[in-house]
Amino acid sequence: MKPCSRIHWVVLMGFSNLLFVSQLGAEGIGMVTGSSTGIYIQFGQDIAKVAQSVGLDILVKESEGSIDNIRRLVSTENAALGIVQSDVLGFLTRSTDPQVRRIASRLRLIFPFYNEEVHLLARTDIRRFEDLNGRRMVVGTQASGNWVTSSNLLRMVNVNPAELIELPPPEGVSAVLTGQADAMLYVVGKPAKLFTAVLELQKDPRFGHLTKDIHFVPLTHPAILQEYLASTIGPNDYPWSNETVSTVAVKAVLISFDFSSRKNAYYQQRCGDLGKLGGAIRENFAELQRTGHPKWREVDLGQEVGIWKRDACSHMATRAPQQAPQTADDLLKAIVDILKGKGQPR
Repeated sequence: MKPCSRIHWVVLMGFSNLLFVSQLGAEGIGMVTGSSTGIYIQFGQDIAKVAQSVGLDILVKESEGSIDNIRRLVSTENAALGIVQSDVLGFLTRSTDPQVRRIASRLRLIFPFYNEEVHLLARTDIRRFEDLNGRRMVVGTQASGNWVTSSNLLRMVNVNPAELIELPPPEGVSAVLTGQADAMLYVVGKPAKLFTAVLELQKDPRFGHLTKDIHFVPLTHPAILQEYLASTIGPNDYPWSNETVSTVAVKAVLISFDFSSRKNAYYQQRCGDLGKLGGAIRENFAELQRTGHPKWREVDLGQEVGIWKRDACSHMATRAPQQAPQTADDLLKAIVDILKGKGQPR
């Protein structure tokens, strides 16, 4: 089974349960994130803290990546929220399976977060992405975000490596350094510790010679730039790198399903919860940037992200409406105050 087919199968395992999720999260609202040491889970923990200010209990859960998060969102698990790479939507939308496309049509963007650069580390004879035709490429582990991005890029540019190698990032770097693979792709916010470590390897007499034949490959194909954000990586990020390279980035995004689309009790409850959560994040955004993970300082909550549709529930007004004046005198006083600049039109 091809990698992309396996990803579709993983997603579809939970699809039949999508319309029958009934737990209203008495124990809290589940949020699937990422690994225990990653940034996604730290963002989730920051969000859980501010959610408490509006009476929401967010259960932050570890996961295996973007596709695992989609699978769990459509299952009967208590997982109403997820943090994923933004390019997962394009991947699902391009599927030939109508059920996968249906899932994609139900996903909604709550808030965009920070950029994650696509790092393509390769042997020096790989100069362009197209040079990977007939070569060996590390694409990440099954259903990971790296795997999704690898599949997306290969399909967009119609590149066909001779071998797609499934390895986690550290093993992928080792495979490229030792010549067991020609390239490896890793999606991570720069600077990535995995690649800054190359400088230390250069100083090690056992491994220094291995670092002479690697570099970052530019990603500039027009088809890629239609869906991904333009970015760069270079010496400022990785001192061992000799040049600034044009690449692309994905956006880490907080997502859910479109709970505004139905009027049953579960959807109404979840829609209300998302409204409270959206208000809490907006109202506490300055505090998140001050005390949360440093990547919060890169976040623009209003930024549009590719083909993603905004979630209606989380962007509903969360403040109680102002009461109407109780008497004619109250109304007249309100009008006079506005004219004198003492009040604002409501």
